Amino acid sequence: MECKLRTTVIAVAVGASMLLSGCAATQGSSDDVAGQMIVAPVMPDYKMEVTLAKLNEVLATMELTDEQRARFHYDRGVIYDSVGLRLLGRIDFHQAIKLQPDLADAYNFLGIYYTQEGEFESAYEAFDGVLELSPGYDYAYLNRGIALYYGERYQLAIGDMQAFFERDPTDGYRVLWLYLMSSAVDSTQALADLASQRQQLNNQDWASVLVDFYLGKMNQEQVFAAAKVGLSQPKEYAERLCEAYFYLAKHAAAQGQYQQAANFYRLTLATNIYDFVEHRYARIELAKMKNMIQKSVTLSAEG
Repeated sequence: MECKLRTTVIAVAVGASMLLSGCAATQGSSDDVAGQMIVAPVMPDYKMEVTLAKLNEVLATMELTDEQRARFHYDRGVIYDSVGLRLLGRIDFHQAIKLQPDLADAYNFLGIYYTQEGEFESAYEAFDGVLELSPGYDYAYLNRGIALYYGERYQLAIGDMQAFFERDPTDGYRVLWLYLMSSAVDSTQALADLASQRQQLNNQDWASVLVDFYLGKMNQEQVFAAAKVGLSQPKEYAERLCEAYFYLAKHAAAQGQYQQAANFYRLTLATNIYDFVEHRYARIELAKMKNMIQKSVTLSAEG
């Protein structure tokens, strides 16, 4: 995995040996360019199905402590989330918290779900809880910052993202999100900061390509070409496209190109990379683009 910002949490590895033991605690052209780059939606790995079956068996048949049962519910929730079964994941995370009220990871996921559903006050409370339980939980700053950003509390969002960025200034995704939030307040200063922060990034990292696009050093075609370079496993190409579509959509929206942005958000969702932060919030962004397009149509008709 390249930059850790691509996921919203550090994934918990559920090994077969742990499951069987039962007692272990545990990515300047037109939309045509994008159209040429579509890959087949990623399908769930059969290993996940096997893992889910084992988790179901453990939870149904084995004697477990509350802490162990909470961890298995959490682990199953993570897998449900990664394949897009958010309701089932949410049920498991709630169950995990009932059994282990101090499970910060579960609150983090619930906060993400609240953000996706527009329940921002509940999201803030969930992430506040994460940070109370685990003050060093980096991704709670990211996720609370995103909730504040979509809740249009931009100054607070920037504060959280600044804290997240400062923990790893070499992470291109942290740089991108800090730019996106800062540009909502002062786009000129945000771009200047982005140029400065780019100096700390590794030129070989995929995220640096996305930063360079925002800085005007690369066009869309070059971004999509770069997405094919240096791949280490088949799913990685779809992951990079998920990211590329999202950040190109954000850029298009900022330029008032709402239809193009909407098309890119649809492509983001089509990748089925459910556990990437870009996929998680593409639907919120798409709804915003639909509203902007409708307003444009209405204004044009009135004119």
